[in-house]
Amino acid sequence: MSTTYKNVFKPGAISSTFIAESIAKHQSKTSIGAHNIFLGQVRADVVDDKKVAAIEYTAYEDMANKKFHDIREATFEKFNLTCMHIYHSLGEVKSGEICLFVFVSSPRRKEVFKALEYVVEAIKADVPVFGKEIFEDESSQWKVNS
Repeated sequence: MSTTYKNVFKPGAISSTFIAESIAKHQSKTSIGAHNIFLGQVRADVVDDKKVAAIEYTAYEDMANKKFHDIREATFEKFNLTCMHIYHSLGEVKSGEICLFVFVSSPRRKEVFKALEYVVEAIKADVPVFGKEIFEDESSQWKVNS
């Protein structure tokens, strides 16, 4: 029997409205003393004299969702968190748009800083999400993780 994990993927860019609504839901939780967010944004890097216009994200979705779940579980074991949300884009995200949204909450501020860095580093190292850089001239290449 296979386990179904929460789908953390959002089609296209993650909107500021979605981010604001996700954060606002936690304002009434009086046990929370601190929130911290990470917003990964597509950069307009210049690679071989060509400017990145967008990144097209693909993933092994089932495997990636399991990895996100494992990272979430490990983070809750390691840090005193009240809640955590992770969302990643799939499909095309233009330069300047948000492709990764991580939100953590805790009774104490030090926990959210440590936990957020731990989560983002684990995502970059372990989650099978791949980005193809699309340049202004419409050529493309697979992104090197940075």
